Amino acid sequence: MGIEFTPQESSALYGLLAENTNDIILKTDRKGFILHASPAIRGLGFLLPNMLIGPHILDLVHPSWAAALRSAHDRIIGGRQDSACLQFPALTAADDQEQWFEIQMRRLVDSHGQNYGTISMMRSIEERRTLEEQLFAAAMTDPLTRLTNRRAFISMLQHLVDNRIGGCLAIFNIDHFRAINMRYGQAVGDEVLVVFADMLRAMMRSEDIISRIGGESLGVLLPRAAPHQAETICRRIITSLSGMRRTAARDRLSITVSAGIAQIGDCLDNTIKRAELALFLAKTNGRNRLEMDKEPQLSRIRDR
Repeated sequence: MGIEFTPQESSALYGLLAENTNDIILKTDRKGFILHASPAIRGLGFLLPNMLIGPHILDLVHPSWAAALRSAHDRIIGGRQDSACLQFPALTAADDQEQWFEIQMRRLVDSHGQNYGTISMMRSIEERRTLEEQLFAAAMTDPLTRLTNRRAFISMLQHLVDNRIGGCLAIFNIDHFRAINMRYGQAVGDEVLVVFADMLRAMMRSEDIISRIGGESLGVLLPRAAPHQAETICRRIITSLSGMRRTAARDRLSITVSAGIAQIGDCLDNTIKRAELALFLAKTNGRNRLEMDKEPQLSRIRDR
């Protein structure tokens, strides 16, 4: 059974809601000018009803989102839909920072069926967006090294392939990692991974993308890098790491890595397979070394 209110009761209920919520309740005319607003609108810097000229609904939204809000409002006024929902950033008066809101608009119709404006409710969704961003980051981040994970790595490599940006893919693999875990324990193995991840961050170019793509494997995307550039950068890392030693218990733990490099081609799977094959050759040929994918060289020989 629905609840029916008299006009006076509806007015009292509106006042109760408007005075006891952080949501912003708005009433606009057909052109979008704000006729009435709840006190919460002061948080956006609008002091209704003391303003000589009432603000327009578009004054609430960041200019880059004004067209989307106008379009939604026009669809309601034009009778093409009864309601609309839109998310957008607004500039708050308190700290002059952008804050995200969700607005729900519904058309107002008089006794003759004519649309004379809209009633809207704006609600801050800043906390929700922050949580969503944190969840997204968690889904794309390796918790141990704080690098992006394999899922993010595949997406970024696909972007480079699809947009023909070019460059190289390097896959690093820590040598004898299982033996390190068995001899010194998983905690030391985790430390080795973190040390190597930090080293890659320090030595790779700022535009390079580093990801943990497997247990002891780290993938690096080097956008627009020629093979000889990628080889120089990655060989320097292998040489530097092989000279480092870290203390574990009473022993001296020597860390080395092997790497395979392939040019980013027209196919994601083929690019990964070629880098993995180069890495396999580096392992087979004695570890603590780098191997380059030979397929581009063979292709040039065949073309001749």
